[in-house]
Amino acid sequence: MLILAKAILSMMIGFVIAVILGLIFIPLLKKIKVRQKISVFLAKKHKAKDGVPTMGGLIFIIPTLLTVLFLLLTNKIQFTDHLFIVLFVFVAYALLGFVDDYLIIRRHNNEGLKEWQKLLGQILIAIVFYILYVKSGNEPRLYIYTLNIKIPMGVFFCLFILLVLVATSNAVNITDGLDGLAGGLSVMAFVAFGMIAWGTTWLDGHEDIAIFCFILVGSLLGFLVYNDYPAKVIMGDTGSLSLGATLAAIAILTSHEITLIVVAGVFVIETLTCVIQMIAGRYFNKKVFLMAPLHHHMEKMGWQERDIVKLFWVFGLILSMASIAFGVWI
Repeated sequence: MLILAKAILSMMIGFVIAVILGLIFIPLLKKIKVRQKISVFLAKKHKAKDGVPTMGGLIFIIPTLLTVLFLLLTNKIQFTDHLFIVLFVFVAYALLGFVDDYLIIRRHNNEGLKEWQKLLGQILIAIVFYILYVKSGNEPRLYIYTLNIKIPMGVFFCLFILLVLVATSNAVNITDGLDGLAGGLSVMAFVAFGMIAWGTTWLDGHEDIAIFCFILVGSLLGFLVYNDYPAKVIMGDTGSLSLGATLAAIAILTSHEITLIVVAGVFVIETLTCVIQMIAGRYFNKKVFLMAPLHHHMEKMGWQERDIVKLFWVFGLILSMASIAFGVWI
C-alpha cells in the first residue's frame, strides 16, 4: 500500500505544481511572443490557434523533474540506473524538441531542425541509452516478455533502441494536432506503463519508475487544464518528442515493446495514416485520406474538434485498460 500512497501523492504534487506553473508560464510566453505558427494547409478553424503560446511541454516537464528531485532528496524513492535512463531520455528529447521549437519561433515559420540534425540528436541519445543500459548490468538482447522469447542482439540493440525511440516520439508528435489530444492519450498511456512497471518486479528500480510515471500523469493533467479545448497553450515538440521517447524507454526497460504497440495504438494509427498517404501520393499519385494524419481527415469530413478528441480518448482508454490487464494481470 505504501507505493500506492506514494503514487497518489506524487500525482497530486505534479498536478498542483503544473497548474501553478501554467498560471505563471503562459503569460510569460505571451509576453516574449513564443507563439505557434499554424500551417496554411490546415482547416480554417485552426487559424484561431495562430499565435497561441507554444513550448507548453515545459508546464509538465519542469513539475515532473521538480517532484522527482523532491522525492529523491527526501529518500521517498531511490536513484537507480534504470530511473536515470528514463530521466535522461525524458530530458534529452525535451531539449531536442526545445531547440526545434525555438528555431521555428525564431524563423517565424514551421521549419525547425533539419531532418538530419534531428536524427543525429536521436542517434546520440540512443547510443548513450545503450551504454547506460549495458553498464547497469543488462544484456543487449530483445526479450519479448509477452512471448518469453530472448534474442541476443549485441551492438544491434543500439539500433533497436533508436528505432523504438524515433518511432514512438514521432508518433506522439504527429498526434499532437488537436487541443488536448496527445496530452490526454499520454495520460492513459503512462497510467498503463506505470502499472506495468510496478508489476515488473525483476527490474531494478521498478517501483521508482512506476512513481515517475504517476508523477508525469499528474503533471500532464495539470497541463491539460490549459491545453484542453480551446487551448491556451500548445505543448510543441518540447513536450511531444519527450513524451513519446520516455514512453518508449520505459517499454524497452520493462521488455514490453509489444505492449507498447497496443498502449500507443491511437498514436500508431495516426502515424500509419501519414505513411499510407505519403506512399499513395508518391507512387500512385493518389490521396487515400482527405488529409493526414487521421484527425485532420476527420476534420475535413466535418467532425468537430472536441468530438474527435473524445473519440480518440475513448479508444486510448480501452487500449490502455486492455494493456494493463494483459501486461500485469493475465
